[in-house]
Formats: sequence, C-alpha cells, structure tokens
Amino acid sequence: MRAGPRPACQDERVRTDPAPKTTSPFLAACRGAEPERVPVWFMRQAGRSLPEYRKAREGTTMLEACRTPELVCEITLQPVRRYGVDAAVFFSDIVVPLAAIGVDIEIVPGVGPVVAEPFRTESDADRLRNLDPCDVGYVTEATGLLTKELGDTPLIGFAGAPFTLASYLIEGGPSRDHAKTKALMRSRPDLWHAIASRLAAICGEFLRVQVEAGASAVQLFDSWAGALSEADYRRYALPHSTAALMSVADAVPRIHFGVGTGHLLEAMAETGAEVSGVDFRIPLDQAAARLPGKPLQGNLDPTAILADPAALLAETDEVLRAGRAAGTHIFNLGHGVLPDSDPDQLARVVDHVHEVTGP
Repeated sequence: MRAGPRPACQDERVRTDPAPKTTSPFLAACRGAEPERVPVWFMRQAGRSLPEYRKAREGTTMLEACRTPELVCEITLQPVRRYGVDAAVFFSDIVVPLAAIGVDIEIVPGVGPVVAEPFRTESDADRLRNLDPCDVGYVTEATGLLTKELGDTPLIGFAGAPFTLASYLIEGGPSRDHAKTKALMRSRPDLWHAIASRLAAICGEFLRVQVEAGASAVQLFDSWAGALSEADYRRYALPHSTAALMSVADAVPRIHFGVGTGHLLEAMAETGAEVSGVDFRIPLDQAAARLPGKPLQGNLDPTAILADPAALLAETDEVLRAGRAAGTHIFNLGHGVLPDSDPDQLARVVDHVHEVTGP
C-alpha cells in the first residue's frame, strides 16, 4: 500500500547479484551444511567498542555516518580486519529507512531513537510511504564498496522488525513497558496492522536493497519482541515479520533474532528465517531441542567479554558445547557488543573458536 508519491530517482546505480561465497563457513552454517569450523561474528561488531570506530565517527551524528558510503564501508570493515570474523555486518541503524522516507526521527546519544511526532492515528499511518531504493542510494553505494573490499567474507545486511520499529514510532522513543504500543494494538487493531504492514513493506525493501547490492545474508532484529506474550506475538507481530523476511526469500539466508524471546522461539521460526538467533537467556541445547535440525546463532552473554580471559574462554567453551546440539551453529553473542568491551577479548573469542573447532 502506498501512502504517498515515490520520489523521482536521480541517481541510478548498477546493482549486482550477491556473489556466491561457496567456501564461507558462515554461509555453509546458515544453509545447514557442515562448515569447516564454527563461524563467528558479533552483533554490533561494527563500531561500539573499537577505538578506530570512535576516531572515524568524530564530528558526525549516527544518521550522518550511516548516510556516508565511505564511512559505512570503513566502519563495517574494521572488525573484519581486527578480529578475523567470518562475516561482516553492515554498519547502519534500524531507523535509517524511517528517516529516509521523511519521518522526523533523531538518534539521541545515551537515549536512542526519538520521534518528534509519535504515530497514533490513521493520519499518522498515512505518513509511512513506501521506501524507494533511491531514498537509500547511499546504502547501495556502501554495499557495493564493501563487497569489493570483503572478498570471500560475506556481508550481512539487516533491518529492524516491524514490531520494534512501530514501538519506537508509537511510544515516541525507547520504552520499558511499551504501554502505548500495547494499548493501541488492543484498542485499535485495525490501525496497528495498518502501521505494521507499512513498516513490513519498508523494512522488506530495505533488506532487498542490500541484497541486490551484494549482501550475502540478512538479519531481522526484533529488539522489543520479548515484551510480547506468545499469543500477542502471533497475533500482532508474526505476520508482519514474516512479510518483511519474504522480501528476500530464496535469495539469501535469513536470520531472525529477538531479545528476551526464549518463549517465542517456535513462533519466530515460523517467519521462515533459515537461522534462529538465540539470546543469552536460554542455553543453545535447549533451543535445539525445541527447534530440531534448525541452524542456531548465539549466544555468549555479552557481559562475559568483561570477565577475565579464563572465565571468558570457559563460557565460550560452554556455548560451543551446547551449540553442538543444533543442526549447525554460528557463534555469536546473545545480544550486541557492549561499548566497554575490550577488543582484545573479542579477538580472543574469535581465535579460540576457530582453534578448537577448525581442521
């Protein structure tokens, strides 16, 4: 459904199909094949704790950085160079496509996304026009730069899931209880589904832009889905996350991850994503028992990176042990890298996983 005219495209770029990276342990694991070693990457590895990231970001806001292709390329490459991770994740933010279609949204340091005019009426829903690839030409350009630089290392594109995006829009910013969002879902389900379905189309197009430009996999983040009961998730979120992921079905492997979503593992797997991300609150062998044969991603507690090396490696080994119960295992944190993380500790994890699981 289109809520407004598409802008004329003034900057047509040549897009390419993602090059198959047949030797990638990450892509093999995503597809349920036996990788040569357990692959490793970290959510929020692009930036956060790296001193070179802070230097590169000096003098720019988050949204400005996300709109600068050369800077996006540099920041995305930094953890690949430093850690030797098995996949790069595109440096961006889940609200980038919302800002691109004209939503007045700002990422406030120390707070998060803040919306100038929250979305709570039919006229607000009409403000959500479709995303045109030309709205995010900088994403296409940055992805093209990255695929040339990365060589055989896959690039993961990503987007925020409709429920999480809608929560920011309805609440006006981050929320602990998502009370306004849940009240609107229950009182005005028609309006909720109008907002969420438009967001599904927007984030689906955002994923498709990245894939068409060369991303080899995608991840859909549902940061706030854990606030929903299973019944509410199935009623209000599952159809829209499924629609977003369908935008790149049969094109690349798809990962779906949520925070505090141990009670939603089966429901989230119904989106069709090839890989289920598991946060740190549930052991991987328990997740594997509930999702037999499913490739799983996760799930070291991010705070383990702050512990001493012996404790860190002991927990890393426990995650690897539990991960052996899965169809295939992609090692990751059970949420994003914390800003105070020591880069040497992250490098220690990557080296250890490669050493103990490799040929």
